[in-house]
Amino acid sequence: MKPDIEKRTDIEKFVTLFYDYVRVDKTIGFIFNDVVKINWEKHIALITDFWEAILLDNPVYKNNAMEVHYEINKILPLQPVHFESWLHLFNKAIDELFEGKTATLAKTRAKSISDVMQYKMQQAKNKSSLI
Repeated sequence: MKPDIEKRTDIEKFVTLFYDYVRVDKTIGFIFNDVVKINWEKHIALITDFWEAILLDNPVYKNNAMEVHYEINKILPLQPVHFESWLHLFNKAIDELFEGKTATLAKTRAKSISDVMQYKMQQAKNKSSLI
């Protein structure tokens, strides 16, 4: 049996594995590597904060997650296939390392985040096409 997610180091472990997958993914890797040109060290720490706030109720994340994605969406309109790939890789990283209540919560929250973000990006696209 695999352990459950219990502490920040667990979150950092799955976030790091997830982004290892993302970096080489043919569907979304280029967004991070070429379009945004992510500073991986800073990004992994920031996203670890994000998931720590969500999964462990520790309010260490202080940014607006949607804001940066609106900016990306202006440069490269995010499509359903991008969100599907993101979610698949996220779940793959969780499933490889963890199981249990918090691991399941992480996958459930990731699906919700993906759905909401996809909806909001489509809304932003629709608004900009009306102008």
